[in-house]
Amino acid sequence: MSVGLPAAGQRRRLALTGVRGSVAKGRDFTRQALRDWGWDGTETAEDTLLLVSELLTNASLHAGGCHELVLTAGKVLRVEVSDGSTALPRRDPAPRRGVPGGHGLHIVERLSDRWGADPHPGGKAVWAEIDAARLVSGRPTER
Repeated sequence: MSVGLPAAGQRRRLALTGVRGSVAKGRDFTRQALRDWGWDGTETAEDTLLLVSELLTNASLHAGGCHELVLTAGKVLRVEVSDGSTALPRRDPAPRRGVPGGHGLHIVERLSDRWGADPHPGGKAVWAEIDAARLVSGRPTER
């Protein structure tokens, strides 16, 4: 597959309700999608995997578990994680260095170009977007 933009609106869904190891499964699912779309092998692709891990971990720890991971490709890569909590995420204004917890949304903010949350009946979707140009032109990772 040639490197570039996948056809606009390509979407992949992974159901995660009740799935053990949802973070690892979500990373593997995302890694395969990035490979299929020609967006693997760059630092930005690795950042995307970390971003997915953070969103899935936050849903697992703070929102009663992940329901679904949705990846949508076009001019941006949109990563959405749905959960069953209606509580919107709040970034810890002052996470403490060296202390676990409170850093997840800071990481999401640093790695993505945009992020937010959309409430829906029975829960919410927390999303992050990465401009596709970053995935195409990112520096290759060392192998």
